Amino acid sequence: MNSLSPTLSRKHARKQTNRCADAALSACPCGGSSPCCDRYHEGTPATDPESLVRSRYSAYVKKLDAYLLDTWHPDTRPASINFDDGAKWLGLEIKKSAQESTYTATVEFVARFRIAGRAHRLHEISRFVFEDGLWFYVDGQFPNTGE
Repeated sequence: MNSLSPTLSRKHARKQTNRCADAALSACPCGGSSPCCDRYHEGTPATDPESLVRSRYSAYVKKLDAYLLDTWHPDTRPASINFDDGAKWLGLEIKKSAQESTYTATVEFVARFRIAGRAHRLHEISRFVFEDGLWFYVDGQFPNTGE
């Protein structure tokens, strides 16, 4: 079991500004309408693995490293997040979401981005666990799909 309490740490809310606040009427980076993922970034736990994928994608777009680390399972969590400053995130598509049990789930998604004018696609099947009242990202596999 992890050592986090049922509410996410508030350190990410103090350390980082909400980059959607200045564009209140714009769409959320995950594809929903603003403030779709802001509530998760501000401390409300994601209610399901798909919401966690969407909020983590938005956190990558906004470079919210503390949120990404807080929602990463401690057994597989890196020490830090290294963002590519040249990455421009273009969109998220959820392909499939499956809850295998009360405590485990997978979400398959494609995240599109551009670096130095070149388009890229991250196709991942992510694994999640539910512990202490929270969903956590564990790891992901990259299917060989010819994409």
